[in-house]
Amino acid sequence: MARCPEQDRTDPDLTRGEQPAVPDAGRRRLVLGGAGSALALATGLGMTACGGGTGHAAEERFGYGVASGDPLADRVILWTRVNNLTAATDVQWEVATDSGFAAVVRTGTASADPNRDFTVKVDCTGLQPGTVYFFRFHSAGQVSETGRTKTLPVGSPQQVRLAVFSCAAYPLGQFHAYANAAERSAEFDAGVFLGDYIYETGLTDAEQTAAAALGRKVQPQEELHNVVDYRRRYAHYHTDSDLRAVRKTMPIIAVWDDHEIANGVWREGDGAETGAVFLARRAAAVQAFHEWMPTRTGADPLKIYRSFDFGNLLSLHMLDARVVARDAPIARDQYLAGAAADPNRQILGQEQSDWLAARLPASTATWQVVGQQVLMARMLIPLSVFDDFSEGNITAFIQALDTPEASRTDQQRALLAQPRIAMDLESWDAFVAAREKLLGTARTLDKNLVVLSGDSHNAWASNLTDATGRSVGVEFGVPSVTSLGLEQEHRKLSSQFMAETLVRMIPDLKYAEIGHRGYLIVTLTPTAAQANWVFVSSVLENSFSTSTGPTLRMLPGAANRSLVAA
Repeated sequence: MARCPEQDRTDPDLTRGEQPAVPDAGRRRLVLGGAGSALALATGLGMTACGGGTGHAAEERFGYGVASGDPLADRVILWTRVNNLTAATDVQWEVATDSGFAAVVRTGTASADPNRDFTVKVDCTGLQPGTVYFFRFHSAGQVSETGRTKTLPVGSPQQVRLAVFSCAAYPLGQFHAYANAAERSAEFDAGVFLGDYIYETGLTDAEQTAAAALGRKVQPQEELHNVVDYRRRYAHYHTDSDLRAVRKTMPIIAVWDDHEIANGVWREGDGAETGAVFLARRAAAVQAFHEWMPTRTGADPLKIYRSFDFGNLLSLHMLDARVVARDAPIARDQYLAGAAADPNRQILGQEQSDWLAARLPASTATWQVVGQQVLMARMLIPLSVFDDFSEGNITAFIQALDTPEASRTDQQRALLAQPRIAMDLESWDAFVAAREKLLGTARTLDKNLVVLSGDSHNAWASNLTDATGRSVGVEFGVPSVTSLGLEQEHRKLSSQFMAETLVRMIPDLKYAEIGHRGYLIVTLTPTAAQANWVFVSSVLENSFSTSTGPTLRMLPGAANRSLVAA
């Protein structure tokens, strides 16, 4: 594939008003230091300033496209933004069963209001289940592009297929994963977005230069703090034609992770702010998120956990494991002192946990699918490797593991007996009691549990085991759209070496792919929950190809709740 659209330009609507504050440079974190690496790669590849954006997005009436989301059996949210307005304006919308709009089934009028950044959201009701619809908007004699959406099925569907995405840092590369999914959109019943849809981080001048070399300059350049900042960043992301394409071709179901708000966010703060300053920033970020995403917003905009029933085949439970109730992060020494095992430590909070505990028994679906932000499986590595993630330390542990007990040296026995620690202290490994409660609920209710997780930037597949070692379900980890993962953090090690040795070190981990960007396809039938990973060859070039990972699945039933090859 190859595309070379026109370059992005800043939306003039979004440069008025409050100017973004310049943050303390020490507070920034751009995806594992990736922009500097991107600069080196872009320079080495001789990249031209040509990306996936279009310079007309801010100029055209509906230049940021259309989208749909939060589908139910009889309704779906329709979204657009109207550009170049100075006051509230009525917008007409229509829904049809054909792309030519010969069979219009619903019409109406909505308002594009400055209090909502001139975005429009319509909860279109009265639709038929399991049906493809087409929609568009009209304003001042101009017509938006046509969107395609689909309602949820009822009864006994024989297949549901989801495209699952996570972690799309605009300045680090092109959104080829979105492009591929959009081209295949007829295959999917919905797109599931697990967070880090945008990144709030600022760029240094050098990082902005790196992004420019890829045709991916970002606006505003500074870190985001107020609603004007967040709106401008969302607008800039939506100059990307591939992002617009995936939004217009399938209904999307989205939750946030941390970067929609602030790096390392938790219930009462982030890595640098707490108190009133943090609360104001969070409110601004949440407002912009709901303005630009086709979500069905309730009375409390912070409550994004919700469920979607695809007939009696699956219930999709979208969680917030990041913002609404997560306790403060812990560090290495706190983990080793037992802080992660504190029975009062929360990642979902009591209210959300109770909600999920009520939803699971209420659902009679074959599959209970949980979409959330951070890895849930036990990803514990030896302390020696955590402290020094080097080839020597990893090889020494693997050799000790491979040596028969009778032949092991005292040093090898000590390596195997040493404490283990969470590879990522932001994951569910730092919330042991909360994870045990969720898994225990699924086990007690005899549910077929499939967890979809983002945030890590790499691809994973694990068995989900409880404290007794019993496999309760499976987890499929989603690779990032562009953000760099362990291959950037540990550049001296080959991606293949890391993937192979992590699978050896971590008993529950059955598959890892480190080094490629992409997305996940999950196919659910009455007889299997199947994962297929799609990887793109590069996010730094305009042309790309795709490859696939292994096909892994879980079969239904208490005796089958672990990963098997297809």
